[in-house]
Amino acid sequence: MNSNIKLKQVTKTDMLFLYDLLKNKDPNSNISHKKMPSYDEHIKFVSSKPYTNWYVIEYDEKNAGAIYLSKLDEIGISIGSDYEYEQIAKVAIKLLMELNPRKRYLVNVSPKDIRTQEFLLKNGFSGLEYVYEMKK
Repeated sequence: MNSNIKLKQVTKTDMLFLYDLLKNKDPNSNISHKKMPSYDEHIKFVSSKPYTNWYVIEYDEKNAGAIYLSKLDEIGISIGSDYEYEQIAKVAIKLLMELNPRKRYLVNVSPKDIRTQEFLLKNGFSGLEYVYEMKK
């Protein structure tokens, strides 16, 4: 399994794939935006190079998801619904850490995203805090 998964730096040719991944993301796992951006807004965001490193996750040479490391050493990961989340996420996170050594890594997770919370706890991460928001 491991040798079938590779990380490839995001390029302009990945814009549509990344947009489709965002569009099809489980609403319970979303914390990055309240409403779906337009494709033009998405292109502008990706082109702004918002992360330290951003990769497409390839599985058997097909785009299976995306993973990034933010400027605050936060990992964000999204796996297409056609793929086994845990198997791919575990390898992709390991590869990201090998390519981007840090003393620690953070992952922000929606309180509704129980699957990802359980996955992280099972794979060596520990919970740090809850963050609350009030809108006016």
